[in-house]
Amino acid sequence: MKKLEKQEEVIMLNHMYDIPSPAVIVDLDVAERNIYRVTNAAKKEGINLRPHIKVHKSVYLAKKQIEAGANGITVAKLSEAEVMVEGGIDNILIAYPILGKEKWERLKKLNQKARILTTVDSIEVANGLNEIGTKDVPVNVLIEVDYGTHRCGVQPGDDFIKFALKLKEMEGIKIKGVFVYNGLIYGSRSIDEIRSHAEAEANLLKKCMKQLKDIGIEACISSGGNTPVTLALDKMRGVTEIRPGNFIYNDVSGIDLGTAEEKDCAIKILARVVSIPLPGHATIDAGTKTLTSDTAVKSPGFGYIVGMPDVTIIKLNEEHGFLKYDPNIRQVHVGQVIEIIPNHACVISNLCDYVYGVRNGKIEKEIKIDARGKNY
Repeated sequence: MKKLEKQEEVIMLNHMYDIPSPAVIVDLDVAERNIYRVTNAAKKEGINLRPHIKVHKSVYLAKKQIEAGANGITVAKLSEAEVMVEGGIDNILIAYPILGKEKWERLKKLNQKARILTTVDSIEVANGLNEIGTKDVPVNVLIEVDYGTHRCGVQPGDDFIKFALKLKEMEGIKIKGVFVYNGLIYGSRSIDEIRSHAEAEANLLKKCMKQLKDIGIEACISSGGNTPVTLALDKMRGVTEIRPGNFIYNDVSGIDLGTAEEKDCAIKILARVVSIPLPGHATIDAGTKTLTSDTAVKSPGFGYIVGMPDVTIIKLNEEHGFLKYDPNIRQVHVGQVIEIIPNHACVISNLCDYVYGVRNGKIEKEIKIDARGKNY
């Protein structure tokens, strides 16, 4: 039961439909089922799970993932890592180049409090990390290799080997392994394509690990994988860890890609119809500030309305969502509550201070988004 304090009045919230909209709700039964399904599947293949927390940004949910068997977490930014360490989590991969004196000093302090890994793909970043590390307390790094996305990473082959040899000479850095981000997998049109990408990613990681060994670097971590890869974990055998993130919530893009079904979607936006300007057109109180303007892989509109597949969210303003439907088939009324599965779950958490954890429609917990806005 949640208390909503409103001036001198205290309103008790029991059911999720009592929550003022727009609001973000998380079905805890579904989220926990997703956590254990992926954790156990990875464990079966001998692969560690290091989930990316950018999708939920919550210490509470990160701890749930660790309790289920994750060996640590992945974050996108240094500031997210700082929040997670403050929350009691001590095994963190920062999957982003850390650049600049101010950030290096912050990383130095963090490295003394927790087990921190970070990625590196340039001499500029490596030099900065080397300055803050020592032989006794080095900065542990994974060398990022470009799978073909051309987002970050050194090129495989000679470039990778030359770069690793340069880092090997730096006393303040300890090479712990190799990191790959396989963004191309999101363009897959079938499970076979997903499996093919997963196999290619695993082969690249294993090849790079062998190359490190051949030049005298004893590394122990090969880090790859994302949510689509969870459909092809047998192809990732030999890789030590995977970093899926979206699987805890899932979304319309995941449904389109085949990594989830509607029943696997734990996160929804609660909204209400606030106006019907003419038949077949309705307006809801959720716009880009709640849903984001992200589109899905295949599905039209700006989210899927549960139980109303014939209604499309055709447009968003900041505070308004525009619905279109056939009034001869569908009846919509002002005050009607709807649940929307977002197109892209990862963005939603950064748009709110907390989400409501529910079970069977009953409010169980208000979950703080601890790392909201931590993008530096």
